[in-house]
Amino acid sequence: MRADPELLRDLIATTPGMVTRPGRGRPEAAIRAAESLTGPLPRSFRWWLAAYGEGSLRGRPIATVEPVAGLGEPGLTEDRSGGDRLWFHEDDDHERYGFALDRAADGEWPVVVHSRLTGEEQPFADSFAGFLTVWAALAGGLREGPNPAVARLWRATPGVRLPDGGTLLGPHTFRARNDAWQVRTSAPHWVLVGEDGAGAGLFMRRHGRDRSSLHRLAPGRLRGDVADDGELLGADLFDWLDGLPGPPAG
Repeated sequence: MRADPELLRDLIATTPGMVTRPGRGRPEAAIRAAESLTGPLPRSFRWWLAAYGEGSLRGRPIATVEPVAGLGEPGLTEDRSGGDRLWFHEDDDHERYGFALDRAADGEWPVVVHSRLTGEEQPFADSFAGFLTVWAALAGGLREGPNPAVARLWRATPGVRLPDGGTLLGPHTFRARNDAWQVRTSAPHWVLVGEDGAGAGLFMRRHGRDRSSLHRLAPGRLRGDVADDGELLGADLFDWLDGLPGPPAG
């Protein structure tokens, strides 16, 4: 699933600890010069370089390229593990994040996290856009997502703009919208995952076996079990997204 650039910009602008430097976007020639050394870069990371060029997470830099040519500091490096990893960020906990070059799909490379302390590697996100989204979720105390389906969505994109004008929420808007609906007090076993173009809430279960179905509920009707008062939109969030007209995430 492709990340929506507008939602990515909103996430980057509103996430504490995610810092960019306006006016530092890299020209296409500089990105191509870097690719002559690294090979093709993932689509959403190329977008980041063109839009921002430089940035950091809690004071730790994200790899960039020189404004003119070559590789900058901290730079995209040739330091690869087994020849199939391209590292772009290291945090204060001795964990480094990199692209898995052997798992490319639809112009993106999945992001893995490697612990320098244990030597273990784990999947982290489906793309660089997903890396930023999951990082924002963890930094905001949301873990990787409120349920497995939303966690899967956030591994690729910070939400989805829907054809009817509604939105599936990213971590940067999730807490505020759930607080506005008073979900934790009115329906504690549920979670608001989005809103449609008419202002109705889109809900999924937070607990229990069924944490994949999507329900719609009109404003002012939230109480207890959403399934009793709402409308079932689909048994699986991603099947429902696939059935919408046009590409679900731009």
